[in-house]
Amino acid sequence: MTVCTGNICRSPMAEVVLRARFEAAGLGDQVVVDSTGISAEEHGNPIDRRAQRVLADHGFEVPGDHRARQVSAVDLASRDLVLAMTATHAQALRRLARGDAQLEGRVRMYRSFDPAAPEGGPEHQLDVDDPWYGDEDGFVVTLAEVEAAADAIVDHVRASLGQAASRG
Repeated sequence: MTVCTGNICRSPMAEVVLRARFEAAGLGDQVVVDSTGISAEEHGNPIDRRAQRVLADHGFEVPGDHRARQVSAVDLASRDLVLAMTATHAQALRRLARGDAQLEGRVRMYRSFDPAAPEGGPEHQLDVDDPWYGDEDGFVVTLAEVEAAADAIVDHVRASLGQAASRG
């Protein structure tokens, strides 16, 4: 599950990209990808029209049925990997875990999978840019950041599925 603020820009963009990458990797029937927001302010709204255009311009199929929703403790408990778009989102998700170390361990920064992202230092340096306040160019930057980490996320999940299969 990918998580941003309102679930209309960054997290649904990441959801679309990851879903396409898992399909391309032959894992589409084994991995469920969805997205949420830490806020309810956009509840029920579709993906931002600028995000839709940028995704479509880059060859991604944009779902017409996406509706923004707020993350819940149930979501956190039922997902194996929760990818926060910013350090603030990660902090909110960890608070939602209410001290459960196992749930907190599921929360990762999305860009921590980007091989070119900065290592060490404060978590906020891994924030995915928020395109909301700008023009469509900001969404292009966000998409590039999302795509840069996507293949490593697929590899991470593939390895986790392999480990789960070998235990079962």
